[in-house]
Amino acid sequence: MKIIGCDFHPSYQQIAVLDQATGEMVEKALSHERKEEVRAFYAGLGGAVRVGIEASGQSQWFERMLAELGHEVWIGDAAKIRASCERKQKTDRRDAELLLKLLAEDRFPRIWVPTAAERDDRQLLLHRHKLVRMRTQVKNQLQALALNQGVQRKRKLWSEAGRKQLESLPLLPWASRRRAELLQLLDQLEASISELDRAVAEQAAARPAARRLMTHPGVGPVTALAFTLTMGPAERFQRGKQVAGYLGLIPSEHSSGGRRQRLGHISKQGNPFLRGLLVEAAQSAVRYEPEMRRAYQQLAQRKCRALAKVAMARKLAVRLYWMLRLQVNYAQLIQGSHAGQPGTFCGRG
Repeated sequence: MKIIGCDFHPSYQQIAVLDQATGEMVEKALSHERKEEVRAFYAGLGGAVRVGIEASGQSQWFERMLAELGHEVWIGDAAKIRASCERKQKTDRRDAELLLKLLAEDRFPRIWVPTAAERDDRQLLLHRHKLVRMRTQVKNQLQALALNQGVQRKRKLWSEAGRKQLESLPLLPWASRRRAELLQLLDQLEASISELDRAVAEQAAARPAARRLMTHPGVGPVTALAFTLTMGPAERFQRGKQVAGYLGLIPSEHSSGGRRQRLGHISKQGNPFLRGLLVEAAQSAVRYEPEMRRAYQQLAQRKCRALAKVAMARKLAVRLYWMLRLQVNYAQLIQGSHAGQPGTFCGRG
């Protein structure tokens, strides 16, 4: 087998190739401006080939090309790869050699990679999220225009009567043009978001795991679909605490020297999009789920509301994980019918 450590960059890649049968090693730089040469090089490698690269947001075309050629692609945890390097000097050549060394010594920190279809579904969620943020910005600008004219209707500004009042405000020419174009943009965003909402609902309904998650109070199609696409196979996590850590919902810690435990803010490692969705979903769950509402109120009184919101998001993430892991719905999880112990996994890792 030939193993290749590939230090991938948007414009080029530095590779280190080792033929395990002969012991021959080759180092080479390939420019991405000439993709046909990159493809020709990898197509010319005979026998089994394994390529190791760091996780990157710009390498999908390269991964797809290697898959088409029948080569094996391993994606590595970038943080763990960097931590395995002892030297302070960092160059592309040394990075490629490090990846090759980890592959050769069977220490490569391989991570789970979603399928092409799952990646495309992630694009659906991400596109919707970006448009929702744009809609919020447009609404804020229109609210500012209304406030400057002495109109304060808050959410009622988006009702039929509020829209008519906003359109009838006497404005100077440029402010009037700004209002008209913002309203036109708002209508376009509303139409696009409604279409994407239907697509998300269809995708969630087509996935048994997402349908199962939606049985939990406060969890809708967006959160359920995002959770299943981000977490992947639930079996790759052994405990709920690992899930909370993966999503960056556990506190950072700096405890040493025999002193008492010192915890800081949450680590915020992992997917920020899903973390934000869980915080929002947890706030909805608190309104409908008695146990979470009691826990939230107690923590909010003892600490603060911000900390309580994050704690409920962590609790919700652990619950959703166990629903996926045990293939049970919300009622079965609460009743503990899966283990014969009521509420075994409702709040613990």
